[in-house]
Amino acid sequence: MRKLRRVMFLKLARLMRGEKSVVPCIISIGTKVSGNIVEGDVIHIDGKLEGDVSCKELVIGASGTVNGNVEAKSLEFYGELNGKIKVENLFIAGTAKFIGDSVYKTIAIEPGAVLVGNCASNRDEDKAA
Repeated sequence: MRKLRRVMFLKLARLMRGEKSVVPCIISIGTKVSGNIVEGDVIHIDGKLEGDVSCKELVIGASGTVNGNVEAKSLEFYGELNGKIKVENLFIAGTAKFIGDSVYKTIAIEPGAVLVGNCASNRDEDKAA
């Protein structure tokens, strides 16, 4: 239910900014994709992706797995991610497993999440610019 409220909030925020409604790209359970996704808008992964992702918003569902690097404005994940992350807003659910390094502006981690690697805030870079 909390996930649904967050999605509804993001949609409302887009409408208030005058943005058009966006239909997400969905990689469903049982689907395996090999290759990179570039210039995506909203992507939801419940299957498996072997490759890098570059998009505005990425959601990795509880059954989703990404083996590759992620560059996005917003990343929310409940499943598994192996690779490097470079995002503005990072949310890691209690069901998530992350192996790799991350750079972010804001981060929220629920209890139970597994993180193996390095986490670094890039807030200081913005202040220097």
